[in-house]
Amino acid sequence: MPSLNDTAETLQLLGEPTRVRLLALLAEKELTVADLTSVTELAQSSVSSHLARLREAGLLLDRKVGNATYYSLADKSMPAGAKRVWTLLRNEVHDGVLERDRQRRETLTRTRAREGWPDAVAGQMERYYSPGRTWESLARGLVGLIDLGDVLDAGAGDGTIAQLLAPRARSVTLVDKRERMVMAALQRLKKQPNVTARVADLHELPYADAEFDTVLLFNVLTEVERPERVLSELHRVLRPRGRLVVNVLDAHHHEEVAEAFKHVHPGFSPAAVRRLLSRAGFAVEECQVTSQEKRQPRFKVVTAWGSKPERKRP
Repeated sequence: MPSLNDTAETLQLLGEPTRVRLLALLAEKELTVADLTSVTELAQSSVSSHLARLREAGLLLDRKVGNATYYSLADKSMPAGAKRVWTLLRNEVHDGVLERDRQRRETLTRTRAREGWPDAVAGQMERYYSPGRTWESLARGLVGLIDLGDVLDAGAGDGTIAQLLAPRARSVTLVDKRERMVMAALQRLKKQPNVTARVADLHELPYADAEFDTVLLFNVLTEVERPERVLSELHRVLRPRGRLVVNVLDAHHHEEVAEAFKHVHPGFSPAAVRRLLSRAGFAVEECQVTSQEKRQPRFKVVTAWGSKPERKRP
């Protein structure tokens, strides 16, 4: 027999109308978050939050297919107390909202069957899984459109980004302060004749002025002691009209995460990144939050593009 507390928690869980709507939809058909968002016309964040509560309580099952997560009713494994309450609700509650949800779900299903997958998800394609449609495949395809010249990957880690870009660059130079990372990068890129790597401090780069056409600074700015100095050095080694690309965590207050990953700075807001780049001499073309992680604490990422202006002739 369920305890008083268990019963109260179940009643509280199923006392939320949105959760009842989601259960009713999933009782007959497995659906994704995007499906449920489309059918219920609720915000995705709200749908995801309610699904998480229902899954944690054992009322739902989930499975991953590519980038999508499919949810279904945990009919066989649902806790006995919750199952009795849900059965009562399912059999006794008849409401216009539930009926409209059911109709929209059936419309979505028929549209997919009749028009095929692309037409059914038009306008919200990024929410759905499609075989082979991944961010990595997109990145690799787009790289083929660019000509990078001589590239400096500042704080390159083990060379993952350089491996992607090397076929479209005249040369790629990797710099990292950690010898183990540099050795891993050299091993990864040993078949790329246009790639070199060395241990060096970004505050004092061992390169001549105006040596590179493109500079990458990906997920590094939080780790350096003096961001102003690093950006000044990157400006120095960049050729006039050369380009800098920066990815960095947006400002946050999760000090325990910063400490765990040895971050000196807990992220930079877009305004702060723009100021740093401008003071270093870059012409800032774009600087904004470009993505947000799905997992908690849902860190945001700032992306900035800048260029080194040509010197004005006297």
